[in-house]
Amino acid sequence: MREPISDQILAAAGGLFYSEGIRAVGIDRIIEEAKVAKATLYRHFPSKDHLVAAYLQDRHERVVRSLQEALDATAAPRDQVRVIFERLYEKADSPEFRGCAFALAVAEHGDSERVVSVARTHKKAVSDIFRAIISKAELGPDQTAAHLSLLYEGALATVAVGRDPTAVLVARDCALSVFDAAIPHDRTS
Repeated sequence: MREPISDQILAAAGGLFYSEGIRAVGIDRIIEEAKVAKATLYRHFPSKDHLVAAYLQDRHERVVRSLQEALDATAAPRDQVRVIFERLYEKADSPEFRGCAFALAVAEHGDSERVVSVARTHKKAVSDIFRAIISKAELGPDQTAAHLSLLYEGALATVAVGRDPTAVLVARDCALSVFDAAIPHDRTS
C-alpha cells in the first residue's frame, strides 16, 4: 500500500531537517527527495513553517508513543524511569543522533510561534510522563518529576554536543538516585 503524499513529504522533510538542519534544507531539496511536484508540496503544506511544524508534530507523536511503550514494558515506576533512559541511550548510541529535534528546531526556527508551540507542547508532554510515573509511585510529583525531566533533557543536549552516548547512562543513574531519594524514609525500611 502506498503511503499518503503528505506522509511521503513529511518523511523526506523530516529526515533532511534532522540530519542537515532546517535552514540548510530548501524546499527544492525536499521536493526532490519526496519525489513530488512543488504544487503538491504546497497543497499539503502552505509554507516551510507549516512543514516544519508538521514534522515536529509527527516526531512528537512518535516520541510520546515510544515513551508510552517504555512505560508499558514494566509496571514498577522506578523501572519505568530506568527503561526510559535506557531506550534514550539506544537512540543516542547512533552516528545519526543529533540530539533533541525540538531543541534543534527552536534554535534554528525559533522566530516561528507555530514551531515553538509544538516544541513547548512536546516538552510539557515529556514532563507530564515523568509526573505520571512519580504520581504512580506516590512520591509527590512536582519537584522530583522536574528533576527527572531536566536530567532527560540534559542528557539529550549533552550527547548532542559531546557525542558521547554514555552521558545518558550517567543521567539514568542520577535519575534513579533522584527517584530513590524521593522515597519517604518510612517506606524504605
